[in-house]
Amino acid sequence: MMNRISLLLKGMAMGIAEVIPGVSGGTIAFISGIYEELIDTIKAVLGPAIFKGFKTGGIKGFWEAANGNFIITLLSGMVLGVVGGVFTIVHLLETYPQLLWSFFFGLIVASAIYMGRQVVSWGPVEIISVLFGTVLAYYITVASPSQGSESLVFVFFSGAIAISALILPGISGSFILLLLGMYTFILPTVKEALKTLDPSALVIVGVFGFGCLFGLATFSRVLSWTFKHYRNITIALLTGFLIGSLNKLWPWRNVLEYRTNSKGETVPFLEKSVLPAQFDGDPQIFLVIVMMVVGFVVILGLERFSTQQPEQ
Repeated sequence: MMNRISLLLKGMAMGIAEVIPGVSGGTIAFISGIYEELIDTIKAVLGPAIFKGFKTGGIKGFWEAANGNFIITLLSGMVLGVVGGVFTIVHLLETYPQLLWSFFFGLIVASAIYMGRQVVSWGPVEIISVLFGTVLAYYITVASPSQGSESLVFVFFSGAIAISALILPGISGSFILLLLGMYTFILPTVKEALKTLDPSALVIVGVFGFGCLFGLATFSRVLSWTFKHYRNITIALLTGFLIGSLNKLWPWRNVLEYRTNSKGETVPFLEKSVLPAQFDGDPQIFLVIVMMVVGFVVILGLERFSTQQPEQ
């Protein structure tokens, strides 16, 4: 029972993280010790394993092959986390943006340290991997968004790429959609499909959904394979992703360009990280540092809690 409650709370933390632009639920999954099981479960659910399980063991075999108890509990927690995050985190982002960003900055710094400690031995390949991951993630945070395309082929691959980023620590799927120039196209289309059931909008949403399934099925297999055969290199690469993503969470950022979201609201689009002295507004240096420390300590507590839990 305690394992189930613990998994539910971890799912809630992942759901809350997904509400934050630039923060990935994959980071929380890794720190809380369920990342590899999550990847293997996605691989099983979207592969032939569940059909083999059903063939040999019926419903029970299907449920066991799909790791049903794990995925249902985790998804339930994620739904609760997303719902709670929409009402609380979004409000905090609008009211106390610097303090919230600084909290997550401290959280990701601690996460990167924790993840780096999981590398058993550091050699030239691991060092190159962490540097490559850092540069790639940093480039993603500063890259200029493309124009995007309404082609169904591009919609399909946008879904595949965005959902793949969703399960990578340090990389946000919604931010990838922004870079691809598809964020302002996909979100209003989904809204239109839900409101009016417009056939053309439903087709686009369906193609995007199939792209997401394709991305999950493919990328979960890639990650599962790399963890089994190149664990050190994979963790080093993911550590680099976390380090490079810190630019997106830097609390002092000046807005260079705005965009209009699906609600017709003007929101920041392109931002530049600056020192507190160059920040357009009150830098709140003391409070920002306090929140960074709080975020750091939260991860230390989560790490200690996860290591005390028995295997699922």
